[in-house]
Amino acid sequence: MKNWMDFLCLALVLERSAVLHLIIAAVLGRLLIHVLGRQRQRECYLVDFTCYKPAAERMANTELSIYFSARPEPIIPDRLGFQWRIYLRSGLGEETAVSRFFFNQEMVATMEEARAEVVESLIAATDELFTKTQVTPQDIDIVIVTVSTFTPAPSHASMIVNHYKMKENVKTFSVSGMGCSANVIAVQMAKDMFASYPNCYALVLATESLTMNANYPGNDKTFMLTNCLFRVGGNALLLSNKPAEASRAKMRLVHTVRTNVAADDESYGCVMVKEDDEGVFGTGLRPSLLQVAAKAMQRNLSTLGPKVLPLREQLYYAYNSLCIKLFKMKVEPYVPNFKLAFQHFCIHPGGRSVISGIGKSLKLSEYDLEPSRMALFRFGNTSSSGVWYEVAYMEAKRRLKVGERVLQIALGSGFKCNTAVWEVLRQTYPLETTCWDDCIHRYPCNTRKNYTDDYCDQWFNRLNSTLPISNGLSCTTSN
Repeated sequence: MKNWMDFLCLALVLERSAVLHLIIAAVLGRLLIHVLGRQRQRECYLVDFTCYKPAAERMANTELSIYFSARPEPIIPDRLGFQWRIYLRSGLGEETAVSRFFFNQEMVATMEEARAEVVESLIAATDELFTKTQVTPQDIDIVIVTVSTFTPAPSHASMIVNHYKMKENVKTFSVSGMGCSANVIAVQMAKDMFASYPNCYALVLATESLTMNANYPGNDKTFMLTNCLFRVGGNALLLSNKPAEASRAKMRLVHTVRTNVAADDESYGCVMVKEDDEGVFGTGLRPSLLQVAAKAMQRNLSTLGPKVLPLREQLYYAYNSLCIKLFKMKVEPYVPNFKLAFQHFCIHPGGRSVISGIGKSLKLSEYDLEPSRMALFRFGNTSSSGVWYEVAYMEAKRRLKVGERVLQIALGSGFKCNTAVWEVLRQTYPLETTCWDDCIHRYPCNTRKNYTDDYCDQWFNRLNSTLPISNGLSCTTSN
């Protein structure tokens, strides 16, 4: 009898233990599901994006661009000659676009003209984005707009809310003064917001204002570079942390790294909007810009490297740094092979020298640099939206494959270098439209213009003999 009682007690103990284990397992399972769900809500998915394509009547070829630089009078041939040669070496093609302000007979920059330029690019890109994604303006929870050199009141974000009649609790942010790297900053802002607000849509818009800042009429050559580089452009991104959007999202944000070297005086002042010595307003670029950009990028990639590079590359880099800094050995600095971590590169299309310099530093091939060169050639320096014209180029070329990673490198005033790492989640559909559709068959192409030094000299001799030249230039746009 005693053996039976012992057996019964043992059975009861085991039964209670099994029930307890089931309860613990259920609680842990529920907790795991909650943690994974929260983690997925912290994800930042790129549902889709669009890039603004200016109308054909906005195009400005080389001679028309120089003509714009010659207005208003007085016309100074030396100033025009400098801008001509800079433009020919800039990497821009004959189909880049300027704002309608440049085509006005009286080139007087007004708030109305500047606002119209911004509205035209942002609304066009946003309308296309809503059409592609079938998301309505009432679905948007966060609006972030980046326009660095034009800050009206009400803000650009308020303008978007008013135009689309968005809901009252939409959260709006206008980012200004951040230069050509502002888009990456806005993307990180959206991701940070996602950590506090689940199941959201964020609309991130970027453009720049040429009306106020890209027609410097003075004589300081450090201010003339912006006349030759910046062109009309803009983009719209639809970001989300909704787990349901993972199935149709194009890419997922993996990392963002922001580097700001504004504490250094030379870095802080290398790109600055101000008056020149004669009191003429413009954007000054110091000759040290490329060196400052290289330093900022090196620091940024030093932070990004451990997050993305294979362990072997990290060990090589650490050993090389010890040899140089600790043992004072005279060896070449080791540049990690970032092509082991990324399949695609989007370098800020700030100019031909910027693209070439970064490509040389990272030991990238011409294939890797092709999207950056072609975006610069076709659309020009469109400020912070430029890296997305490059992604659109890759889409049009059907280069992006599932699982591949894209590195965006953006440089901006301050001075800042910001990088974003994206993982491709799906390939684009064959019938999907992009800003490259009508011309992608012509790319890649030779980005060097066919103007020889002799042609330039003949043009300026003709210019000097026909002053004043208000009607002396060939001002037909090139298709």
